Amino acid sequence: MQTLTADMRRTLPADFQVDAFDRVKSVGLALPGVEATIRYNGTPGLKAFGCFMAGLATHPSAEPDTLVVRTAIEERQWLLDEAPDIYYITGYYEKYPLVLVRLSRIDRDSLRDLLSVSWRLTIAKSPRRTRQSSRSRRTC
Repeated sequence: MQTLTADMRRTLPADFQVDAFDRVKSVGLALPGVEATIRYNGTPGLKAFGCFMAGLATHPSAEPDTLVVRTAIEERQWLLDEAPDIYYITGYYEKYPLVLVRLSRIDRDSLRDLLSVSWRLTIAKSPRRTRQSSRSRRTC
């Protein structure tokens, strides 16, 4: 895994834990076309065919060890209603098709299901999956 530079560390919350992402990575990498990446701010993430799928939330409004995952707005509302102890949203993330996940409270099977849904949504937006030129404009 890439070492975080001093500049990258300044953008991360003081209680940030890369280890919290290990389980996410092991589940996500089992899906076709998924790669583990280091995002612009030094945090780990998952991309499917080059498009953001999931990553550790770093905005100050998110709780520590929170995963941010691409989801449909309708699916997000269902998750929030059914398991508010696991899933939540903050004002910052509300306008995006994402849900926040408390990693300490989600079991492996639920995480796999959530990442599978995120994967399906992500590949639908991926220009790489449709075999367009790598120079094509990114839409994800």
